[in-house]
Amino acid sequence: MPLPAIFFRPVPERWRVLVGIGLMCLAGTMFPFMNAAAKILGQSYSTLEVSWARFFGHVVFTAIAFLPTSGVRMFITRQPKIQLARSVIQCLSNCFFVAAIVYIPLADAAAIGMLGPLIVALLAWPMLGERTSPAHGIAILVGFIGVLIVIRPGSAVFHPSSLLLIGSASCFALYQILTRMGAGVDPPATTTFYSSAFGAVAMLAVLPFVGRFPASFTDFGLFCLLGMLGGAGHYCVVRALTYAPANIIAPFQYFQLLGSVGVGFLLFGDLPDRMTWVGTGAIVSAGLWLGWSRTRRRAAARSD
Repeated sequence: MPLPAIFFRPVPERWRVLVGIGLMCLAGTMFPFMNAAAKILGQSYSTLEVSWARFFGHVVFTAIAFLPTSGVRMFITRQPKIQLARSVIQCLSNCFFVAAIVYIPLADAAAIGMLGPLIVALLAWPMLGERTSPAHGIAILVGFIGVLIVIRPGSAVFHPSSLLLIGSASCFALYQILTRMGAGVDPPATTTFYSSAFGAVAMLAVLPFVGRFPASFTDFGLFCLLGMLGGAGHYCVVRALTYAPANIIAPFQYFQLLGSVGVGFLLFGDLPDRMTWVGTGAIVSAGLWLGWSRTRRRAAARSD
């Protein structure tokens, strides 16, 4: 029996939105543990090796989940250039993130990562032709100010690795833009597979030069956990979006912030300070407002 049929049986219509929200929150619980595993491993192993484990696990999970139902059609794409660009940019985003969280608390990293939707709104005009209103521009500015409050350049708490997190969020925003540009051309299984394919192959090529065997069973388990949580988490996101509209699901991505605070405190003893909470609040508020405004504008367009 295919893996999706085992773990995701048909859901009654009245429960679909709640199940979608639950799956998004479940993904938001998995990702902080995945990031914690990357943070621990990144202290002893190469960033490229840790990133490879993340991508390889994602590819394996996707193959197990979709091959039984999609077959070899999963590997056939009608937009190879966009799929390759998405995969390369996703690889860069992950490498930047893994390199940074060795030095940055998980909650701070998650907060800066939430800059992604704001960058998407900024790039949507030149790349997708979606006009940005002055109000949207103010929201984007508020979000960037929130990031500056979190990283506080020039202060004693600033770490240069914060800039890598901004680079990671920027790459992920480009990844989302490219995904929207190619939406509806390839099936979801194909798009999900290729999102990590380049990272799995490219990192494998450099692994003999930078990688080493896990030094303990604990490290081996963390490498396996890294890939499993990454693949399972993204699969939950995909399934969540099949059960409920994106405008309902999207705000629950911020559940990952709470998970990052909890995991960061339990495993590393890190708690955000007051200014980090203030900056995080600005980022989240700007992102939620942009999402709400976009939803309202689309509803008004449909009613005309």
